[in-house]
Amino acid sequence: MAQSSNPSKLSLSSDFNPKLFPNKLHRYSSFPFKLSQPRSFKTLSSLSPPPPPSSPPPPSSEPTTTKTLNLVSLLRAIPDWADRVQERGMRQNRALYNHDKWSEHRSSLRHLRHLLSSLQSRVILSLVPPVLAFTSVAAVIATYNTAVDLHWLPGFFPVLRASSLPYQLTAPALALLLVFRTEASYSRFEEGRKAWTKVISGTNDFARQVISGVENSSDDQSLKDALLRYIMAFPVALKCHVMYGSDIGRDLQNLLEVDDLTVVLNSKHRPRCIIDFISHSLRVLNLKESERTVLESKISCFHEGIGVCEQLMGIPIPLSYTRLTSRFLVLWHLTLPIILWDDCHWIVVPATFISAASLFCIEEVGVLIEEPFPMLALDELCNVVQNNIREAIATEKVIKAKLIGKRKRHSYKHSPNGWPNT
Repeated sequence: MAQSSNPSKLSLSSDFNPKLFPNKLHRYSSFPFKLSQPRSFKTLSSLSPPPPPSSPPPPSSEPTTTKTLNLVSLLRAIPDWADRVQERGMRQNRALYNHDKWSEHRSSLRHLRHLLSSLQSRVILSLVPPVLAFTSVAAVIATYNTAVDLHWLPGFFPVLRASSLPYQLTAPALALLLVFRTEASYSRFEEGRKAWTKVISGTNDFARQVISGVENSSDDQSLKDALLRYIMAFPVALKCHVMYGSDIGRDLQNLLEVDDLTVVLNSKHRPRCIIDFISHSLRVLNLKESERTVLESKISCFHEGIGVCEQLMGIPIPLSYTRLTSRFLVLWHLTLPIILWDDCHWIVVPATFISAASLFCIEEVGVLIEEPFPMLALDELCNVVQNNIREAIATEKVIKAKLIGKRKRHSYKHSPNGWPNT
């Protein structure tokens, strides 16, 4: 006690005054729970204590997440591959038919040729995911029913079977649904084909009017050539506007000058920008008002073509119709093995495969032709228009020279009295 009462003999590392400690110790002795707060003294240690064993670190979820991602990527491998094949087929250039292609098209060997080329068809390859899935479901159901019949499973497991009467009643409804879906898609294809027919014929007619109606004077010759290039560029711009993945800069680099092409590429609506070039060119040319009015009236077919194409691209068949068809087909083939088990047993697997391949193929064709423009030979049509206009420009002078020569030869026809009839 004497040593503790003498503060000079104490050696402490802080400025703590020991005289106050004995006087106030009685205050803490009556409340012993206040001394059980050691957290205020943790700062005196240079090393942090280890974490308490009662709160271990949470287990890492990376292995579970990795396994989930691997499973999802594995399940999506086949659908992603089928989608890539289909998209490559959608961007493939179509060719116009000639006599040789029509002869091959109606050949008696076409059935064998189509059968041998099945693995190259994007329609069939796009059916691999659903057909494989429903065939796998049929195999699982057949395996389960076989295990139950052989008493490999406990007795409370039932055999999955049902009456075929619901399928007999709903089969006509499914057939009508598929027929109407395909018919609606084909009507859109036909509308797109007619729209492009008007655009192509309007372009040819417009170019013919410019070639024959605008004089080849020294002042208007360059403007006339530029106007004809704008007319040839419009179908190309419209094709790139409605076709995904088109390179309009590459397609127009041989038709437009660099400055004009820059303006077109910087515009938000390239076909309308080409129409603006055409309209301003008609106003700059030295034309009579009646001739200018006739030529400007030809632009209406361009606006009509843009309207029809944008309507077909922006407004699909009602989505409820497409979803109803898809759900009907899925539920039909999920329950088909149960319906056919009593009659077919393990034959339900090939039967499901054939049914899914047939019905989903019809639905897939309807979905493909619902977007008509990838099905049309638009690149070939644009090339045909350009070749026709270039040929008309090249033969313009020759035809005019021939006609003027004929006029001069037949202008001096003698009359009965011997005087020339001018």
